[in-house]
Amino acid sequence: MKYQIRIQEKEFEVDILQAADGRARVAVDGTAYEVTYSGGQPAAVPTVSPPPRPAAASGGTPLPRTPVAGEPGALMAPIPGIILQILVQPGDPVKAGQIVAVMEAMKMENNLAAETTGTVREVRVEKGSEVSTGDVIMIIDAG
Repeated sequence: MKYQIRIQEKEFEVDILQAADGRARVAVDGTAYEVTYSGGQPAAVPTVSPPPRPAAASGGTPLPRTPVAGEPGALMAPIPGIILQILVQPGDPVKAGQIVAVMEAMKMENNLAAETTGTVREVRVEKGSEVSTGDVIMIIDAG
């Protein structure tokens, strides 16, 4: 089931992939999330918690992003924001969990981490780029 929702003047497309027992797997603008819901049957519109936030640059564990279908190794913007730093370039080796970019979103700096160990194939944004939820920031080939 697909729904259009609006949060603070921004529209999102939400596709409910699975729902049962108060848990659901949804895709928000193409990015998959595990969420909880309350009230109604699984087929009803769930009350969706916002997607998890990446850890702040000042500490914590960064969150890897789920790749876009058909684009293995894609690191995507978890929420709308502005790219503050790109810490790698094409050809650079990276390790799973390594911080590869920093973005500002909702007045917070957020670390973006490589999900897998490999080599940066492509960087699709630059410092100062404005990104939307699900925009591909870079592609990392596993290896």
